[in-house]
Amino acid sequence: MGSQRPESCAISLLSGKKAGSKNAVSEEGEDAELMAKIAKGDDQAFRRLIERHELAVFGTAVKMLQDRFAAEEVTQKVFLRVYWAAKRYRPTAKFRTWLFTILRRLVLNEIRRRRSADVLLFQADDPGEGVSPVTPRSPADILLGKERLELVERAIASLPPKQRFAVVLKSYEDLSYEEIGRILGLSLSATRALLFRARESLRKTLSFLG
Repeated sequence: MGSQRPESCAISLLSGKKAGSKNAVSEEGEDAELMAKIAKGDDQAFRRLIERHELAVFGTAVKMLQDRFAAEEVTQKVFLRVYWAAKRYRPTAKFRTWLFTILRRLVLNEIRRRRSADVLLFQADDPGEGVSPVTPRSPADILLGKERLELVERAIASLPPKQRFAVVLKSYEDLSYEEIGRILGLSLSATRALLFRARESLRKTLSFLG
């Protein structure tokens, strides 16, 4: 057992670029095992859990908030809540679903707190973690590809928060409709309807911007 404070552990790992493997069924069992160890005060298990999920959490927060500093703060809060909730955690659902439910609450709280700013501005020089545009073959293609990426990011940023969160989870994290519904507290049909409305809004916005 280590003596490092959970705050220090979360902050120190956020600057790293280690990505845990994703989408393996066995990982759910490992997450549950790590949470059991964290509940007993195992700092190494906490570090391992952060390493496995920090890029997905941080990348989603960046896409939602369009602000890397705010996204880093939210990511730290997410993992601190995970740490303090470890003793109460029961693996009745996928760990990732539970984790993103915590993220959803904190992100939406941050958006509400910042609503006085009216508009979330897209940072054109920073597409955010996890975005991998197709490698172009000429300077003209580079410019065109960047412009298209900016249009998509601006369109996503213009969506209402819940629609935006659903689109990010589906498009970037490749979550199922069922997982997204559990995270957002919606039925499967309501989740599909939410994403349908979001896509229709994106089409209209991209048509207008383009």
